[in-house]
Amino acid sequence: MTTTTGYSSIQGAPKPTQLPTRPRRAGGGLAWPAARTVAARAAPRIDPQKVPLAQAVGHPLGRDLIALTDLPIADVSAMDGWAVNGPSPWQVVVDASDTKPVGGVRFGQCRTINTGAPIPIGADAVLPVEHSILDSAGAVVRARFGPRMEPGQHIRLTGEEVNRGDQLLPAGTIVTPAVVGLAAAVGYDQLLVADHVSVDLFVLGDEIITAGLPRAGRTRDALGPQLPSWIGGLGGCPTGPPVHLTDDLGQLVAAISGSSAQLIVTTGGTSVGRRDHVRSAVQAMDGRLLVDGVQVKPGHPMLLAELDRGRMLVGLPGNPFAACVALMTLAQPLLAALTGKRCAPLPRNTVLLASDQPPRGNDVHRLVPARRSHEGRATVLPSCGAAMLRGLAQADSLLILPPTGAMAGDRVPVLPLPWDPDIGNGS
Repeated sequence: MTTTTGYSSIQGAPKPTQLPTRPRRAGGGLAWPAARTVAARAAPRIDPQKVPLAQAVGHPLGRDLIALTDLPIADVSAMDGWAVNGPSPWQVVVDASDTKPVGGVRFGQCRTINTGAPIPIGADAVLPVEHSILDSAGAVVRARFGPRMEPGQHIRLTGEEVNRGDQLLPAGTIVTPAVVGLAAAVGYDQLLVADHVSVDLFVLGDEIITAGLPRAGRTRDALGPQLPSWIGGLGGCPTGPPVHLTDDLGQLVAAISGSSAQLIVTTGGTSVGRRDHVRSAVQAMDGRLLVDGVQVKPGHPMLLAELDRGRMLVGLPGNPFAACVALMTLAQPLLAALTGKRCAPLPRNTVLLASDQPPRGNDVHRLVPARRSHEGRATVLPSCGAAMLRGLAQADSLLILPPTGAMAGDRVPVLPLPWDPDIGNGS
């Protein structure tokens, strides 16, 4: 018989009206659902802000898009060819510098013109170059096979597409590449958008190398290359590629202090060893730890802190899979809150477990990589250790196993991963 795993007896689950407090016991840290609740309540939704055009894609407009100018801004040619005055033939006018419509054209004259160039004074139409013939006397005539010429032909008039002050798009419209192009065409360099959370990424570790084969004492960075995509998939906006830092407290404090991002994400340095400096950096900046460890495997030594000016910091463990678990535990609900979305402490979606997953001799949640079948069953993948990525690379979701474990046929909560199409329904 199919059963449902219950969570009503989880120690540390938050009360609806207050933030949970950290239990003071061996192992420390908040229960997994409680940690997500803290992250979801840690910061208010951010105000709309101006960002460069390229960074606006995918975000809602923070206000109506109003045309700053006419489009086109003057009468311009819609074709490459000749700006003409009167009927064929036309005598070609050439200036010493024939790069702009100096002097215009009189009746019976023409000038060369390119697509988008202003119409010379006096010109009443544009003859496409493919419909023209330049005769031996140096005059331009209309080719017999070409269409009849009409006044205004192939001329785009001032304001034909847009008049200055027009409302082009209402606030709330999602910015697409085409919206960026339209905004640029009418004079914008930046757009006011909502839900744009800037994120700086710092990868910590003396042993980290960024290219080539790993070797004894030198670990290839497996987090830096994937972090921007993770953050983007969760709704954040990385300001650039991850910055690599050594295990030096002063360097870390300087990097965090110099960041203007709304969210800082670090990897490594969250445990209690002599080279783990993230907590010390938070203290040095008079920050406040909101989550200091989570009762989950892997990823226990993750943390969440509030810094100055309302900035937030998520500290991920250095082991790759543990760091990804921490992203889904803390960064996902935090980014959801900052962008005005809701994120439940426990995912609403559940799946049927395909195999027994007994408890591991501790009283914490476990997050394991899994693939879901079309029949709605989830198979736990191997390579679930904190430093392992092979299972995650094959997964489309993470299963949340309770401290008591679960049996085949039980329904367990599931977190779709950012690259899965169901990500919007799994929070």
